[in-house]
Amino acid sequence: MQLSPVQRATIRVWSRLNALVYRASGGRLMDRMGAAPVLLLTTRGRRSGAARTAPLLYLADGETYVVVASYGGSDAHPAWYLNLRDAPDATIRLGRREVRVRARDAAGAERERLWAGVVAIWPAYETYASKTSREIPLVVLEPVDRPVSPAG
Repeated sequence: MQLSPVQRATIRVWSRLNALVYRASGGRLMDRMGAAPVLLLTTRGRRSGAARTAPLLYLADGETYVVVASYGGSDAHPAWYLNLRDAPDATIRLGRREVRVRARDAAGAERERLWAGVVAIWPAYETYASKTSREIPLVVLEPVDRPVSPAG
């Protein structure tokens, strides 16, 4: 499935608004979509080198965080995923707390276990998976050191 230009623009505008409100409120607003919590993922643009932030639903799994590169079921990967593939070091914001992370794709039995978890918090992921010919990547974000900033 290809996203239309209107769908891509809507995602872009909504993402920017979500990140702006999330940051301004210290994560008190726009921190959930239904039962699913939201984090802000900041990567480096693979072409520009500029910081790029995407609000993403996530599953907490022990000390790690799992995000889904679904792009609404598009046949293309989201830009943030391509950025992580080229440069896996990133930062996440959870409320007021920032944490440095390193990204890796989940595979095999780990992916199956995590897929069940992400579908439990956001059932639409099953629909997205049925719309695309690609396997939707599950990205495990592993903290690499202490938080960048303290909890607020």
